[in-house]
Amino acid sequence: MTCHIIASPIGAIALSASDDALVSVNMLGETAEPDTTDHRLLREAARQIQAYFAGELLRFDLPLAPASTRRGNELRAAVMAIPYGEVQSYGEVARRADSGPRAIGRVCSHNPLPLVVPCHRVIAAGGKIGYYSGGAGISTKRFLLTHENRQETSPWAA
Repeated sequence: MTCHIIASPIGAIALSASDDALVSVNMLGETAEPDTTDHRLLREAARQIQAYFAGELLRFDLPLAPASTRRGNELRAAVMAIPYGEVQSYGEVARRADSGPRAIGRVCSHNPLPLVVPCHRVIAAGGKIGYYSGGAGISTKRFLLTHENRQETSPWAA
């Protein structure tokens, strides 16, 4: 497994890949220093993440290989189907995936590929922001939702 660290508006992000697929995206915070890599896939993942934060990329196109079950992959695909700039409740995603809200919550809380698998777009019932396990938690989720909303008065801004 090869790793690469990049800088982002939410702090340092560590990317890990096998020879042919992205395995994890880990939001480290402000303390890690960016590095360089000659790994083709990690360079491409870094490029796409930087384009996402620049507002130039709406959907990631990377080969993914998170550790998971077949059902976990199906639930993850339901989360990935939420369009950029939109949110859906755990219940809405669960109905589309023929599952339950808690299963969607579990997939989101154990998501090894935040940003790429946009679990930040899954919110609680009634429009509440819900939980977020990536980066600095809720403040990171608010930042990502506000970034995608692109309004000066985003409903997600703190």
